[in-house]
Amino acid sequence: MQERMYKFSWDFIGDLEEGRPNLGNTTRVEVYRLFQYALRDVLEEELGTEKADRILYRAGYLAGKALAEKFVGHKESLYDYVEKVKQILLDLNIGILRVESADKDKLHFLLTVAEDLDCSGLPDMGHAVCTYDEGFIAGVFNAFSGMEYDVREIDCWCTGDRTCRFEVKPA
Repeated sequence: MQERMYKFSWDFIGDLEEGRPNLGNTTRVEVYRLFQYALRDVLEEELGTEKADRILYRAGYLAGKALAEKFVGHKESLYDYVEKVKQILLDLNIGILRVESADKDKLHFLLTVAEDLDCSGLPDMGHAVCTYDEGFIAGVFNAFSGMEYDVREIDCWCTGDRTCRFEVKPA
């Protein structure tokens, strides 16, 4: 088996102060979407929609878990954890997270993400597009509890809604 060259590491973020002294650590949403949707197109063309979605979900999961472990850390209560996640997503301009409902006994949640990085402002496509976000949220929840979660987008900007809504429940 060949050694992996691109196994995720925070080293891939690099030293942005040294590497981008003039441009800094920000870019425009168009550049993020250009990357995501070009990659998604190639994945879908090469592998089909279902496999492309699975890969994007897994990538989101890896990113969500890594982000939560690095920037949120351990919190005693779910409330404190979610509050910190909300702040990090806001600080990084990823989106505005809100907990719409929470059943702590069943570990079932409805979350909304307004101004979502992946889709807010896109045309109505008749289907949800935030597969990466589903995985991202599952990874964030896994980082808190160690449990696996099933996350599905039930409303999306691309289905005519003006916020993305996600159902989170144990897998």
